[in-house]
Amino acid sequence: MLMMNKKRGRLISLWAFVLLISVVMAGCGGDKSAGDIVSGDQEGAKNAGGDKEQVTITHYTIDSPDRTFIEQLIPEFEKKHPNIKVKVEKAPYEQFDSKLQTLIAGGNSPDVTSHYGYGGFAEYYNKDMLMDLTEIMKEEGFNSSDYSIPDNLMNIYNVNGKTYGIPANIYVTLLLYNKDMFDAAELPYPPSDYEDKSWTFEKMVDNAKQMTVVSKDIAKTQYGLDFFWSERDMRPLYFGAQPYSEDTWTNGGVPSETYFDSPEVISAYQTLFDLIFKHQVSPTSEWSKSVAGQNGDPFVAGKIGMSVGGSWNLAGANDFPFKIGVAAVPWGGNDKVRSTLYVDPLFILKDSKHPKETFEWIKYLLTDEVQEKSIELSGGNPPVNTKAAEAYYKHFEGIDPEDVKKVYEGATKCGFESFNHLITHYSQINDMFINEMQPIETGHKTVEEVMPTIQKKVTEILKR
Repeated sequence: MLMMNKKRGRLISLWAFVLLISVVMAGCGGDKSAGDIVSGDQEGAKNAGGDKEQVTITHYTIDSPDRTFIEQLIPEFEKKHPNIKVKVEKAPYEQFDSKLQTLIAGGNSPDVTSHYGYGGFAEYYNKDMLMDLTEIMKEEGFNSSDYSIPDNLMNIYNVNGKTYGIPANIYVTLLLYNKDMFDAAELPYPPSDYEDKSWTFEKMVDNAKQMTVVSKDIAKTQYGLDFFWSERDMRPLYFGAQPYSEDTWTNGGVPSETYFDSPEVISAYQTLFDLIFKHQVSPTSEWSKSVAGQNGDPFVAGKIGMSVGGSWNLAGANDFPFKIGVAAVPWGGNDKVRSTLYVDPLFILKDSKHPKETFEWIKYLLTDEVQEKSIELSGGNPPVNTKAAEAYYKHFEGIDPEDVKKVYEGATKCGFESFNHLITHYSQINDMFINEMQPIETGHKTVEEVMPTIQKKVTEILKR
């Protein structure tokens, strides 16, 4: 989610860049855990609570179009539930967590939110901010199957048999590719089928080499691959290396041990940095900024052949100035995990004064109709509801819906929830990784030199 929000925050810049180009041209199963809507007639409205005392619930979210679209869903909900008014509280991404803490401390806790800021589920859970939803789900007869929510996604936000969040959206890791660059290099397109074992990390690198052109003229330089598989601390998992102890996923996100200085983890990071410095098929961060700007993406600029990252990158695909395809993340050495999942659940905060009314709002947001409507209103948010997902697969012009479906279903099957949602103190861990890995990214230090320091600092953060 942290990476996702950064990417989302960059989309406005990316789309602006795309429009500028257009004008010129015109001229895998490894995830782990850490009621019906009443019809709109008058009688239905009364049964939904028209004869009850009116209450107001607050939905706290990011001040961004892909989140504030929920305001457009409120009138219909209030029509069906005249005793419930919904108020939307907003904050910029950078201020999301701090404002949430301020609201709670001041006795003005919102009723419902998600982990849209730097912090994640584990951080909220360990700060005792979340309401246990187990009883209210039982009282309301809530079954995830009624809303077409896969069980494995529900289990992510279950700790010791108690449920603390209900999934609403799901992003996965996928590979976007520039068909024009593949055609120019006379390469076959990569497969969307996650079961195709010919599509390996080594094959991806070989394709990237054939599309890479390094020139003193920056306008002629292009690279074959950008590999942003999850947050920095999670990337070893793609190769089968475990950076956190197994108990992390069952005790609320507090690992008893970490292994960032292990040979397996160091080897995994070395493989990734070899893409830049040994194979030279991936760009440095400096080159990317020079091509696409501080918040830009060189893939959108048509300078990258393949981009591995979160499926939020699809949001602007209809405006890209080149033909685009979607493919599976290749086999990388972990037989169970090939995708990072970014599941956005809806939490009822512990200090909510109206949990039952809030739960009605949550159920409304999960219905087939509303989940499908939300795709268009949000600009392409992927629904957790598998029935509504069929509309999502058809949302992208020029991309075969069957490819999107295969990639999504395959990635969900062999996905693991993003570490930033599952590990406590994550905002501090993430900041530390960014700072300590910068010398590796610029070529001033080696992986072997940096990882012992990272191991020491991760341990210190987790002990606080």
